[in-house]
Amino acid sequence: MANRISLNGTSYHGAGAINEIVNEVKGHGFKKAFISSDPDLVKFGVTKKVTDLLDAANLPYEVYSDIKPNPTIENVKNGVEAFKASGADYIIAIGGGSSMDTSKAIGIIITNPEFADVRSLEGVAPTKNPCVPIIAVPTTAGTAAEVTINYVITDVEKQRKFVCVDTHDMPIVAVVDPEMMSTMPKGLTAATGMDALTHAIEGYTTKAAWEMTDMFHLEAIRLISENLRDAVANTKEGREGMALGQYIAGMGFSNVGLGIDHSMAHTLSAHYDTPHGVACAMLLPISMEFNREYTGDKYKNIAKAMGVEGVDNMSQDEYRQAAIDAVKKLSKDVGIPEKNERIKEEDLDVLATDALNDACYPGNPREATKEQVIEMFRQLM
Repeated sequence: MANRISLNGTSYHGAGAINEIVNEVKGHGFKKAFISSDPDLVKFGVTKKVTDLLDAANLPYEVYSDIKPNPTIENVKNGVEAFKASGADYIIAIGGGSSMDTSKAIGIIITNPEFADVRSLEGVAPTKNPCVPIIAVPTTAGTAAEVTINYVITDVEKQRKFVCVDTHDMPIVAVVDPEMMSTMPKGLTAATGMDALTHAIEGYTTKAAWEMTDMFHLEAIRLISENLRDAVANTKEGREGMALGQYIAGMGFSNVGLGIDHSMAHTLSAHYDTPHGVACAMLLPISMEFNREYTGDKYKNIAKAMGVEGVDNMSQDEYRQAAIDAVKKLSKDVGIPEKNERIKEEDLDVLATDALNDACYPGNPREATKEQVIEMFRQLM
């Protein structure tokens, strides 16, 4: 079996990287930008950091900000119509996963109009054409949507999230500038950072993992473990380390998939509007415990990457527990809650059913029954 790697054609990293956007726009001969960014980023002037560059270069654009934290089918449909009316020929996605996921869905539908029914994009949709060219500018260090072939849309009517996987949605340029992340509040920094750690750990232990993605994931685990606490404290070094770590995690998991943590997290977000990163973080020790006997010696490498000392002298049970404990400590140190009090006993059956039907679940190293998934959800109550 051949292992595939899909990455951005070009990516820029480091403070001031956004200054490269104008050169990329001119180099590609683009005419007008459709800027997709969430309302808060527009309100607080983060989006303006990019539009100021376009203004100075006399490059036209139109801003679209009808985007929710968990972007909906309606957000996508409205965005498609706004793009058509704008006369734009490319997209600049500024924000976290919400802005970039919305942009990917819009861009795919514009170039593949037979998928105008957003639900038809779920799973691996057989689209034929690359999406509208996207320049992705993340403002959070977590989702890595700027370098993945995935996006997630919320179906409000059915109270579920669905994952779309499509090599045609990859942004052509990623601009990973830690200065664009400096205004993130502590809670968001912590949540998105733990999402990135979940990407790295699940990607490292998923069924499809192989040598190249293992390399990415272990380095991402190391960078995130070393820098997330400092990023929450808003240090320059912490922001830079997290910006790189989350991107490297995306380089890996986008190409091999995730697991049961993400399938359950999507369900929590859809039913209770739980922030995605918080859901992933709360579930990570639980899912790691569930998978521990199905991971070979990988927890040993996870523990080492997270800075646990004396791992080489530990038994298999000890280093597996050490990896789980290191995740718990990091999560606690950055203020992630351990419980979700909104979960109700009467909801558990549908939560478990939705999790097992999620596109991320098949990558999990261990098969799960509905009863086992219910028990994992119950541990959060």
